[in-house]
Parts: sequence; structure tokens; C-alpha cells
Amino acid sequence: MVETAYALYLLVTLAITIWVARTLSKNGEVFLIQCFGHNEQLAASTNHLLVVGFYLVNIGFITLTLSLGREPATYAETIRFLSAKIGLAVLVLGGMHFFNMGAISHFGRKVNGWLTDGHPRAA
Repeated sequence: MVETAYALYLLVTLAITIWVARTLSKNGEVFLIQCFGHNEQLAASTNHLLVVGFYLVNIGFITLTLSLGREPATYAETIRFLSAKIGLAVLVLGGMHFFNMGAISHFGRKVNGWLTDGHPRAA
């Protein structure tokens, strides 16, 4: 039962991580192009680097949390085990997404000549 729970945890969280990374990469490039003053090469490079970092942090977190918590002995404990671990992984994915969006948006405003308050910088 324990091995099945760990295998399911890895399968589900890695699948979610891959899906989220691909979705963010595909749909985020337009946002990055806008943030980087329509510099498509810079946007594509940044997008790729963000995906690599996203994978490294999330896969590291997923594998690190394998050792946390008590191993399940019953089906009910397995469901609680999986829901807690998968839920935590999904929260971390969401938190990383919002952090990245905020950082890129902030940086993009500076690149485009705008301060964070929405007013142009003095020349």
C-alpha cells in the first residue's frame, strides 16, 4: 500500500507540474513579449529559463516531501496522505506562479519605461 501511495503521489504531482509548466510557457510568452518591450528573443529566453527554474524547484519540493509525514496503513490513510501531499504541491505550484507573475510584471514595467505606480519615468 505504501509503495502504491508514493507512486501515485509522484505520478500525479509530476504530471501536474509538467502540465502547469507547459501551460504557463505556452500562454505566458505573449505576456513576456509585452513586458519586455516586444523583444521576442528576450521573452523566449526568459520563458525558457523560467520553465527550467519551475521544474527544478517543484521537482525538488516534490521529492523532498516524500520523506515527510507518516506512511499510510489503510485506504483511508492513503487518501488523506495523497490529498495532503498533492494539495501542498499544488499550493506551491500556485504560489510560484503568482510570485513569477509579480516579478515579471514589475520588471517589465521598468523595461518599458514605467514605474510601478503606472507613471512614466523622468528622462
